[in-house]
Amino acid sequence: MRPDRRVFFQEASALISGALVSATGAASAGDTQGEVPADGLLPALYFSWMAEGAASLRAHLKENGGLSLPEIESINGWWNFPYSILAPAVLYTKNHPRNVHFGDPQMLALALQIGDLLAMGDEHGQFEQHIDSYRDTYMWLEAYRILKSKLQVGRAQRWHESLQRNVALRVEDVAANKDAPAYTECFLSTSPNHYAWWAATVLVGGLTLGNRAWSDLGTEVLRRFVSTEQNPDGYWGEHNPDGPSIGYNYLTTLAVGVYWEHSHDPAALLALRRAADFHASYTYPDGHPVEIMNDRNRYWPVSPWGTFAFSHFASGRGYAEFLARHIPFDPLDMDTLGLIAQNALYYHEGPIEKCAPELPQYSAQLRSAAGIRKCGPWVVAFSGIIDTPLPMTQWFLDRQVNLSLFHERAGLIISGANSKHQPELATFSETIGGTIYFTPLGSRLKMGPSSDRLSLAHHSFSCSIVAPAISDHDAQIQFLITGRGPAPDEACMVLQLCLKPGEELVTGTGHRIKLAMDRVELPPETLGGSVGHRNWVLVTNAGATLTWPVFPYNPYRNRRETTPDKAIAALTFPLSLKQEAGRFLRTGEQNIRIDVSVTQ
Repeated sequence: MRPDRRVFFQEASALISGALVSATGAASAGDTQGEVPADGLLPALYFSWMAEGAASLRAHLKENGGLSLPEIESINGWWNFPYSILAPAVLYTKNHPRNVHFGDPQMLALALQIGDLLAMGDEHGQFEQHIDSYRDTYMWLEAYRILKSKLQVGRAQRWHESLQRNVALRVEDVAANKDAPAYTECFLSTSPNHYAWWAATVLVGGLTLGNRAWSDLGTEVLRRFVSTEQNPDGYWGEHNPDGPSIGYNYLTTLAVGVYWEHSHDPAALLALRRAADFHASYTYPDGHPVEIMNDRNRYWPVSPWGTFAFSHFASGRGYAEFLARHIPFDPLDMDTLGLIAQNALYYHEGPIEKCAPELPQYSAQLRSAAGIRKCGPWVVAFSGIIDTPLPMTQWFLDRQVNLSLFHERAGLIISGANSKHQPELATFSETIGGTIYFTPLGSRLKMGPSSDRLSLAHHSFSCSIVAPAISDHDAQIQFLITGRGPAPDEACMVLQLCLKPGEELVTGTGHRIKLAMDRVELPPETLGGSVGHRNWVLVTNAGATLTWPVFPYNPYRNRRETTPDKAIAALTFPLSLKQEAGRFLRTGEQNIRIDVSVTQ
């Protein structure tokens, strides 16, 4: 990174943080009313990022002149190269005091050079073969829309023909799915996030290329997304409308944001309000989405996807700035550069409020037995979402994990990430007659000021996970087990611990183990009721076994991970369930407690 960008970011962040503190004071739970003036971190940071990206583009294209589109995209970090056209196009056309490249002929020349490369790639059959090429089409289409008046007739006609050909590839798919019973993966030929963006591409394509039938089709589909398909909690379920896929929900929100920009449909604005509140509530203080809610991804980075869609609201602008402050300083890849440009193109400035992850405390609860509470530096999240397992598809994870625990100074300590075909990573599992069951049959979440309680029903037992009020340094969680009917062959509880390879694990008996790829199996007598790692310690009253490394399932590879940075440790507690004559319910049969503390 060049020093000027780091200095800009640090100075701007300090100004914004100071303004927020002075405006809001010490916020309490639910207090998001303080506002600051509209001279915030955004969109200035977007322009800074785009300028740096454009400079890199110019240098690389000068160095690699004459390369074809596939050859350009083979360069490390240059996959999704077509996204990049939107950055110089926005820099050239966006009249804003913080955009020093407005009207810069070098930006226009760069955008034209990229567009001509894309047109050539399309004419050689290289463009539409790209994975998710409709997103490339969308970015090029937006650049064409804002640059059209600056294009010479021959170039304009060439780009128009290529764009028309590529938008047309999506029209049939959008029309074929339009009347599906529900816009979920079960009924569509694709996932909802793809379908929403297809529709947005067709809408913008119709408006830009002069095809009324296309714009009407995109409008009809996106109107349904905002009026009937959104869950009242603010998300669009991918497989089940009653369970979120947080990472991909950013993409659907992006498409709805584009729809509002070109329709000003009041229903779209209400949908964006709900989406902004949902995403802010289910984001950790480090900017990452809360993983336990997700049925598609175990991991999702800090998102640049469609954050302009949150900028209609003061707290949404606060959330967009919060995300921007947590995007890594690494050089921007091409798709991120395009997404930043889209955010700058459509960003709405105005007053700013603190978003949920910045508050000292807050809580939120979904209708589907899932929720979150932030208390000081701690965040605890629960999920009792029940969904049908999908063994025939690689893309959806089993909703098999019920608890996650995060601390601002330690990061994620207990991961709530789901997996697939891995009962050994489920929070609870039971073996009955040789069959392993590892997803709950029923659930109930009750959240209150003194404690939160998620109750889960399984065949041979139920468990209430109880999290009392948390102090700044310590969190206590209890697992209250009630036996039900005949005892299973075997049952256990597992917590996924986030350990870092290359660092030490310290047991309660004083053993110190430097974590690597070597298999580690620590029985209860070695573990000694305690696990210490980095700046946190977990102590338990029950005998447990720790296994490292355990490699979770990766849906994009359709197999398990192989690298230590993706591994977790499984802390396994056997459940001692014993059938008693005349007692179907055995309340209080087992009480497992964990205490987690974090040092300064």
